[in-house]
Amino acid sequence: MILRSLIALLAFATPAAASDIALSLPIDCTLGHSCFVQQFVDRDAGPDHSDYSCGRLSYDGHKGTDFALPSLATMQAGVDVLSAAAGVIAAMRDDMPDIMQGADGAPDITGKECGNGIVIKHGDGWETQYCHLKMGSVIVKRGQQVARGDVLGEVGLSGKTQFPHVHLSVRKNGEVIDPYDADQTLTCGDANLHSLWQVDMPYVGAGVISLGFGTSVPKYVDIKAGMTPPETLPTDAPALVLWGYAYGGREGDVLELLIDGPKGEVIRHQSRLEKNQSQFFRAAGKRLKAAAWPEGNYAGSVTVIRKGIKLGHAKTTLLIK
Repeated sequence: MILRSLIALLAFATPAAASDIALSLPIDCTLGHSCFVQQFVDRDAGPDHSDYSCGRLSYDGHKGTDFALPSLATMQAGVDVLSAAAGVIAAMRDDMPDIMQGADGAPDITGKECGNGIVIKHGDGWETQYCHLKMGSVIVKRGQQVARGDVLGEVGLSGKTQFPHVHLSVRKNGEVIDPYDADQTLTCGDANLHSLWQVDMPYVGAGVISLGFGTSVPKYVDIKAGMTPPETLPTDAPALVLWGYAYGGREGDVLELLIDGPKGEVIRHQSRLEKNQSQFFRAAGKRLKAAAWPEGNYAGSVTVIRKGIKLGHAKTTLLIK
Protein backbone atom coordinates (compact mmCIF):
# COMPACT_ATOMS: atom_id res chain seq x y z
CA MET A 1 0.00 0.00 0.00
CA ILE A 2 1.19 3.47 -0.84
CA LEU A 3 1.25 5.81 2.12
CA ARG A 4 1.14 9.53 1.56
CA SER A 5 1.76 12.41 3.89
CA LEU A 6 0.97 15.82 2.42
CA ILE A 7 2.03 18.85 4.47
CA ALA A 8 -0.42 21.76 4.54
CA LEU A 9 1.24 25.10 3.94
CA LEU A 10 -1.61 27.14 5.33
CA ALA A 11 -3.88 26.78 8.33
CA PHE A 12 -7.52 25.88 7.72
CA ALA A 13 -9.70 28.73 6.54
CA THR A 14 -12.69 29.95 8.52
CA PRO A 15 -16.07 28.49 7.46
CA ALA A 16 -18.55 30.34 5.28
CA ALA A 17 -20.97 32.80 6.81
CA ALA A 18 -24.59 31.71 7.20
CA SER A 19 -25.75 33.93 4.29
CA ASP A 20 -23.31 32.36 1.85
CA ILE A 21 -23.45 29.11 -0.04
CA ALA A 22 -21.75 26.22 1.80
CA LEU A 23 -19.90 23.74 -0.41
CA SER A 24 -19.03 20.10 0.05
CA LEU A 25 -16.43 18.17 -1.95
CA PRO A 26 -17.64 17.86 -5.58
CA ILE A 27 -15.98 14.48 -6.13
CA ASP A 28 -16.21 11.10 -4.40
CA CYS A 29 -12.61 10.70 -3.28
CA THR A 30 -10.21 11.29 -0.39
CA LEU A 31 -8.05 14.37 -0.92
CA GLY A 32 -4.34 13.56 -0.75
CA HIS A 33 -4.94 9.87 -1.36
CA SER A 34 -7.31 9.12 -4.25
CA CYS A 35 -7.45 12.68 -5.62
CA PHE A 36 -5.75 16.05 -5.20
CA VAL A 37 -6.29 19.73 -6.03
CA GLN A 38 -4.20 20.38 -9.12
CA GLN A 39 -5.16 24.02 -9.77
CA PHE A 40 -7.00 26.88 -8.08
CA VAL A 41 -8.71 30.05 -9.33
CA ASP A 42 -6.24 32.49 -10.92
CA ARG A 43 -6.11 35.52 -8.64
CA ASP A 44 -3.65 37.58 -10.70
CA ALA A 45 -5.44 40.27 -12.70
CA GLY A 46 -2.62 40.54 -15.25
CA PRO A 47 -1.03 38.11 -17.72
CA ASP A 48 0.71 36.17 -14.93
CA HIS A 49 -1.05 33.76 -12.57
CA SER A 50 -1.36 33.12 -8.84
CA ASP A 51 -3.52 30.99 -6.56
CA TYR A 52 -5.14 32.40 -3.41
CA SER A 53 -2.03 31.68 -1.31
CA CYS A 54 0.14 33.57 -3.83
CA GLY A 55 1.46 30.19 -4.95
CA ARG A 56 1.61 28.99 -8.54
CA LEU A 57 -1.05 26.25 -8.66
CA SER A 58 -3.11 27.92 -11.38
CA TYR A 59 -2.73 29.33 -14.88
CA ASP A 60 -3.65 32.63 -16.50
CA GLY A 61 -7.42 33.08 -16.56
CA HIS A 62 -8.30 29.86 -14.72
CA LYS A 63 -11.81 30.28 -13.26
CA GLY A 64 -12.24 27.27 -10.99
CA THR A 65 -10.77 24.57 -8.79
CA ASP A 66 -9.51 21.36 -10.43
CA PHE A 67 -9.92 18.11 -8.46
CA ALA A 68 -7.65 15.66 -10.28
CA LEU A 69 -7.43 11.87 -10.33
CA PRO A 70 -4.06 10.08 -10.17
CA SER A 71 -4.44 8.21 -13.47
CA LEU A 72 -6.55 7.38 -16.51
CA ALA A 73 -7.14 3.93 -15.02
CA THR A 74 -8.80 5.53 -12.00
CA MET A 75 -11.02 7.56 -14.32
CA GLN A 76 -11.94 4.52 -16.36
CA ALA A 77 -12.87 2.60 -13.20
CA GLY A 78 -15.35 5.38 -12.44
CA VAL A 79 -15.28 8.22 -9.90
CA ASP A 80 -18.50 10.08 -9.16
CA VAL A 81 -18.94 13.84 -9.48
CA LEU A 82 -21.17 15.14 -6.67
CA SER A 83 -23.35 18.19 -6.25
CA ALA A 84 -21.50 20.57 -3.93
CA ALA A 85 -24.78 22.11 -2.71
CA ALA A 86 -28.54 21.67 -3.17
CA GLY A 87 -30.09 23.34 -6.20
CA VAL A 88 -31.73 23.00 -9.60
CA ILE A 89 -30.02 21.76 -12.78
CA ALA A 90 -29.93 24.75 -15.15
CA ALA A 91 -27.82 23.35 -18.00
CA MET A 92 -25.99 20.17 -19.01
CA ARG A 93 -24.03 18.55 -21.85
CA ASP A 94 -23.14 14.86 -22.20
CA ASP A 95 -22.07 14.08 -25.77
CA MET A 96 -18.38 15.05 -26.03
CA PRO A 97 -15.71 12.31 -26.24
CA ASP A 98 -13.08 11.77 -23.55
CA ILE A 99 -10.02 12.73 -25.60
CA MET A 100 -7.40 15.07 -24.15
CA GLN A 101 -6.56 18.13 -26.18
CA GLY A 102 -3.52 17.60 -28.42
CA ALA A 103 -4.14 13.88 -28.80
CA ASP A 104 -5.10 12.23 -32.09
CA GLY A 105 -8.80 12.60 -32.80
CA ALA A 106 -9.31 15.46 -30.34
CA PRO A 107 -12.51 17.34 -31.28
CA ASP A 108 -12.97 21.04 -31.93
CA ILE A 109 -13.90 22.45 -28.52
CA THR A 110 -14.48 26.08 -29.55
CA GLY A 111 -17.23 27.34 -27.27
CA LYS A 112 -17.31 23.99 -25.50
CA GLU A 113 -14.13 24.15 -23.42
CA CYS A 114 -16.02 22.79 -20.39
CA GLY A 115 -16.65 19.55 -22.23
CA ASN A 116 -19.46 17.52 -20.73
CA GLY A 117 -20.73 19.70 -17.92
CA ILE A 118 -23.50 20.76 -15.58
CA VAL A 119 -24.64 24.10 -14.16
CA ILE A 120 -26.62 24.18 -10.90
CA LYS A 121 -28.55 27.22 -9.64
CA HIS A 122 -28.58 27.51 -5.85
CA GLY A 123 -30.59 30.71 -5.26
CA ASP A 124 -29.53 34.21 -4.18
CA GLY A 125 -27.41 34.51 -7.33
CA TRP A 126 -25.19 31.52 -6.53
CA GLU A 127 -24.38 28.85 -9.11
CA THR A 128 -21.81 26.09 -9.57
CA GLN A 129 -20.48 24.57 -12.77
CA TYR A 130 -18.89 21.12 -13.16
CA CYS A 131 -16.71 20.45 -16.23
CA HIS A 132 -14.89 17.61 -18.05
CA LEU A 133 -17.30 14.81 -17.12
CA LYS A 134 -17.13 11.41 -18.79
CA MET A 135 -19.28 11.08 -21.93
CA GLY A 136 -22.53 9.28 -21.25
CA SER A 137 -22.14 9.46 -17.48
CA VAL A 138 -24.41 12.44 -16.70
CA ILE A 139 -27.53 11.19 -14.89
CA VAL A 140 -29.38 14.47 -14.20
CA LYS A 141 -31.68 16.57 -16.38
CA ARG A 142 -32.54 20.26 -16.70
CA GLY A 143 -35.03 21.37 -14.09
CA GLN A 144 -34.21 18.50 -11.74
CA GLN A 145 -33.81 19.24 -8.05
CA VAL A 146 -30.61 17.86 -6.52
CA ALA A 147 -29.46 17.62 -2.91
CA ARG A 148 -25.96 18.17 -1.59
CA GLY A 149 -23.88 15.08 -2.37
CA ASP A 150 -26.15 13.74 -5.12
CA VAL A 151 -24.31 12.01 -7.97
CA LEU A 152 -24.24 14.09 -11.16
CA GLY A 153 -22.02 11.92 -13.35
CA GLU A 154 -18.40 10.72 -13.46
CA VAL A 155 -15.01 12.38 -13.81
CA GLY A 156 -13.85 12.33 -17.42
CA LEU A 157 -11.47 13.84 -19.96
CA SER A 158 -13.82 15.85 -22.17
CA GLY A 159 -13.30 19.44 -23.29
CA LYS A 160 -10.15 21.48 -22.75
CA THR A 161 -8.11 19.24 -20.48
CA GLN A 162 -4.85 17.30 -20.33
CA PHE A 163 -5.62 15.09 -17.33
CA PRO A 164 -8.72 13.49 -15.75
CA HIS A 165 -10.38 15.88 -13.31
CA VAL A 166 -13.54 17.75 -12.44
CA HIS A 167 -13.33 21.52 -12.71
CA LEU A 168 -15.62 23.32 -10.24
CA SER A 169 -16.49 26.97 -10.88
CA VAL A 170 -18.40 29.00 -8.30
CA ARG A 171 -20.21 32.19 -9.29
CA LYS A 172 -22.32 34.85 -7.52
CA ASN A 173 -24.45 36.99 -9.83
CA GLY A 174 -22.23 35.90 -12.70
CA GLU A 175 -18.95 36.82 -10.99
CA VAL A 176 -16.35 34.12 -10.41
CA ILE A 177 -15.80 33.52 -6.68
CA ASP A 178 -12.77 31.71 -5.26
CA PRO A 179 -14.32 29.28 -2.71
CA TYR A 180 -11.13 29.41 -0.62
CA ASP A 181 -11.25 33.20 -0.34
CA ALA A 182 -14.82 34.34 -0.94
CA ASP A 183 -14.10 37.96 0.03
CA GLN A 184 -11.47 38.11 -2.73
CA THR A 185 -8.93 39.61 -0.31
CA LEU A 186 -5.86 37.73 -1.62
CA THR A 187 -3.93 38.09 1.63
CA CYS A 188 -1.44 35.34 0.74
CA GLY A 189 -1.57 33.00 3.68
CA ASP A 190 -4.06 34.56 6.08
CA ALA A 191 -5.31 31.81 8.40
CA ASN A 192 -8.75 33.46 8.66
CA LEU A 193 -9.81 33.55 5.04
CA HIS A 194 -13.54 33.52 4.32
CA SER A 195 -14.01 30.00 2.95
CA LEU A 196 -17.15 28.56 1.38
CA TRP A 197 -16.12 24.97 2.12
CA GLN A 198 -18.08 22.99 4.71
CA VAL A 199 -15.03 20.85 5.42
CA ASP A 200 -11.40 21.71 6.14
CA MET A 201 -9.59 22.23 2.84
CA PRO A 202 -5.92 22.92 3.63
CA TYR A 203 -3.67 24.32 0.92
CA VAL A 204 -1.07 21.86 -0.33
CA GLY A 205 1.53 23.41 -2.62
CA ALA A 206 2.85 20.21 -4.20
CA GLY A 207 2.58 16.48 -3.71
CA VAL A 208 3.32 12.96 -4.89
CA ILE A 209 0.65 11.37 -7.08
CA SER A 210 2.10 7.87 -7.35
CA LEU A 211 5.36 5.91 -7.23
CA GLY A 212 6.65 2.41 -7.84
CA PHE A 213 9.53 0.05 -8.40
CA GLY A 214 10.61 -1.56 -11.66
CA THR A 215 13.59 -2.88 -13.59
CA SER A 216 13.77 0.06 -16.03
CA VAL A 217 12.63 3.67 -16.37
CA PRO A 218 8.94 3.59 -17.34
CA LYS A 219 7.36 5.63 -20.10
CA TYR A 220 5.57 8.76 -18.90
CA VAL A 221 2.46 7.79 -20.85
CA ASP A 222 2.29 4.52 -18.92
CA ILE A 223 2.62 6.28 -15.57
CA LYS A 224 -0.20 8.67 -16.43
CA ALA A 225 -2.31 5.75 -17.61
CA GLY A 226 -2.03 4.17 -14.17
CA MET A 227 0.47 1.36 -14.65
CA THR A 228 0.62 -1.20 -11.84
CA PRO A 229 4.20 -1.56 -10.55
CA PRO A 230 5.41 -5.01 -9.47
CA GLU A 231 5.23 -6.02 -5.81
CA THR A 232 8.02 -8.59 -6.15
CA LEU A 233 11.15 -9.01 -8.27
CA PRO A 234 13.58 -11.92 -8.64
CA THR A 235 17.04 -11.76 -7.12
CA ASP A 236 18.56 -11.67 -10.62
CA ALA A 237 16.57 -8.64 -11.79
CA PRO A 238 18.87 -6.66 -14.14
CA ALA A 239 18.26 -3.38 -12.31
CA LEU A 240 16.32 -1.85 -9.46
CA VAL A 241 14.53 1.41 -10.35
CA LEU A 242 12.25 3.68 -8.32
CA TRP A 243 10.06 6.27 -10.05
CA GLY A 244 7.93 9.10 -8.67
CA TYR A 245 5.07 11.04 -10.28
CA ALA A 246 4.31 14.43 -8.68
CA TYR A 247 2.45 17.71 -9.17
CA GLY A 248 2.85 21.40 -8.38
CA GLY A 249 6.56 21.59 -9.20
CA ARG A 250 8.34 24.95 -9.23
CA GLU A 251 11.73 25.86 -10.62
CA GLY A 252 14.32 24.92 -8.00
CA ASP A 253 12.19 22.24 -6.31
CA VAL A 254 13.92 18.94 -5.58
CA LEU A 255 12.44 15.49 -6.06
CA GLU A 256 14.29 13.00 -3.87
CA LEU A 257 14.12 9.26 -4.56
CA LEU A 258 15.40 6.89 -1.89
CA ILE A 259 15.69 3.09 -1.84
CA ASP A 260 16.54 1.25 1.36
CA GLY A 261 17.24 -2.49 1.25
CA PRO A 262 17.93 -5.32 3.71
CA LYS A 263 21.55 -4.22 3.91
CA GLY A 264 21.01 -0.47 4.03
CA GLU A 265 20.66 2.38 1.56
CA VAL A 266 20.74 1.28 -2.09
CA ILE A 267 20.38 4.66 -3.73
CA ARG A 268 19.51 8.26 -2.85
CA HIS A 269 18.95 10.52 -5.84
CA GLN A 270 17.94 14.19 -5.97
CA SER A 271 16.67 15.83 -9.14
CA ARG A 272 16.25 19.63 -9.28
CA LEU A 273 13.50 21.08 -11.48
CA GLU A 274 14.74 23.55 -14.06
CA LYS A 275 11.27 25.05 -14.70
CA ASN A 276 7.74 25.13 -13.29
CA GLN A 277 5.88 21.91 -14.06
CA SER A 278 2.25 21.19 -13.15
CA GLN A 279 2.97 17.46 -13.34
CA PHE A 280 6.29 15.64 -13.69
CA PHE A 281 8.09 12.38 -13.01
CA ARG A 282 11.64 11.29 -12.29
CA ALA A 283 13.29 7.89 -11.89
CA ALA A 284 16.56 6.62 -10.48
CA GLY A 285 18.07 3.18 -10.01
CA LYS A 286 21.03 0.87 -9.89
CA ARG A 287 22.12 -1.96 -12.16
CA LEU A 288 22.81 -5.42 -10.74
CA LYS A 289 26.58 -5.74 -10.38
CA ALA A 290 26.79 -8.71 -8.00
CA ALA A 291 25.50 -12.21 -8.56
CA ALA A 292 22.14 -11.32 -7.02
CA TRP A 293 20.25 -8.72 -5.03
CA PRO A 294 20.00 -9.46 -1.31
CA GLU A 295 16.69 -11.14 -0.56
CA GLY A 296 14.16 -9.30 1.55
CA ASN A 297 12.01 -6.15 1.71
CA TYR A 298 13.01 -2.92 -0.03
CA ALA A 299 11.47 0.44 0.91
CA GLY A 300 11.10 3.23 -1.62
CA SER A 301 10.23 6.83 -0.84
CA VAL A 302 9.66 9.92 -2.97
CA THR A 303 9.73 13.44 -1.52
CA VAL A 304 9.03 16.87 -3.02
CA ILE A 305 11.28 19.45 -1.33
CA ARG A 306 11.03 23.23 -1.71
CA LYS A 307 13.63 25.44 -0.06
CA GLY A 308 14.39 22.70 2.41
CA ILE A 309 10.73 22.05 3.31
CA LYS A 310 9.07 18.72 2.52
CA LEU A 311 5.81 19.43 0.69
CA GLY A 312 4.86 15.91 -0.35
CA HIS A 313 6.02 12.45 0.61
CA ALA A 314 5.03 8.91 -0.37
CA LYS A 315 6.32 5.40 0.39
CA THR A 316 6.03 1.96 -1.16
CA THR A 317 7.62 -1.47 -0.67
CA LEU A 318 9.03 -4.25 -2.82
CA LEU A 319 9.94 -7.85 -2.02
CA ILE A 320 12.94 -9.40 -3.73
CA LYS A 321 13.07 -13.18 -3.49
